[in-house]
Amino acid sequence: MANEGSDIKRDAMMLKGKFARQGYDWWWHSFTAHDALTGEEKAFFVEFFLVNPALGQEEPIFGQLPENQKIHAKPSYLMVNVGCWGAGARQIHRFFGWKKIKIHSEAPFVIEAEDCYLDETRSEGHVSVSPEEAKDHPEYFSDAGTMSWSLKIHKILPFNVGYGAGELSRHLEAFQMYWHAEGMKSEFEGEIVLDGRKYVVTPEASYGYADKNWGSDFTSPWLWLASSNLRSKTSGKILVNSAFDIGGGRPKINHLALERKLLGFFAYEGQRYEYNFSKFWTHTKTVFSFKEDEGRVYWHVEQKTKESEMISDISCAKKDMIFIRYESPKGEMRHRHLFNGGNGKGTVCLYRFENGKRILIDEIEAKNVGCEYGECAED
Repeated sequence: MANEGSDIKRDAMMLKGKFARQGYDWWWHSFTAHDALTGEEKAFFVEFFLVNPALGQEEPIFGQLPENQKIHAKPSYLMVNVGCWGAGARQIHRFFGWKKIKIHSEAPFVIEAEDCYLDETRSEGHVSVSPEEAKDHPEYFSDAGTMSWSLKIHKILPFNVGYGAGELSRHLEAFQMYWHAEGMKSEFEGEIVLDGRKYVVTPEASYGYADKNWGSDFTSPWLWLASSNLRSKTSGKILVNSAFDIGGGRPKINHLALERKLLGFFAYEGQRYEYNFSKFWTHTKTVFSFKEDEGRVYWHVEQKTKESEMISDISCAKKDMIFIRYESPKGEMRHRHLFNGGNGKGTVCLYRFENGKRILIDEIEAKNVGCEYGECAED
């Protein structure tokens, strides 16, 4: 099962055609490391975000600069976005103009800019923003901090979202936002240095995740939940060949919005349970909600087909999260309250339907859950 759904062509750079002038493409990696001195667990992320290559210049074009907003200049750059969750949670951004970026756009992809590097199997780099820079340059939408990394990446379980129209829909660029998770379960190995403190990343305890998104704009609502640190509450066993991934919210095909649609997948010890609204013959139904109280945020997701059902209840402490920040290819800060975390926890229940009855397959405890939720005010 490990290779079923694998498609590194979907990890290639997609900013061609109309997406070259109004499009983004990002490669996201999240994982857990341990303090080299204390052994304390800490969750990190590394992301390479590309936008509007056809508009590129020697230096980055920032869409949030007042002078650029006056002339409706669209952003154009590579943003290397790194950071951590938990104590001292933050995001640190480094930007490169397109003239300084080297890209092998076909599969297997390569992105390189000075000492920042990413391909299918490794990444390394350095990002540093001083408190003064963070304050004086709001167009960076960055926190202060310094982080370097050197990582090997082994992608084990994929979630190939696809779409009902297959590759045709991708080549027509009909959807507003596309998604592919080549490494829904991934193993990372290497080290992180955050503000001078070293963290060690080991394959067996990295609980890694790697995916990518591309398109012309971002979905709203925007929901994401994923984990490979799973334990059966029925048997007590660690599920070593399992991971789940849920994403979406309000996909658009051209100008048609599909309300409250999610894509979900659970690779459960050799079995596959997929909840994909674009595969209409599966009769996938989805219900989801998000709420918050003073200290935590909560997700509840129910996904059902004719054969099975997955019910997910996840929460995360607000103090461990960030409000992740992106500007759209149009230069708009559409999501200003997008919760983003890597320390979520909760339960996922899997059921099968047999002779009209719902039968529990397993109740699963999930930790180190990657989690996001946000809505745009205008939506």
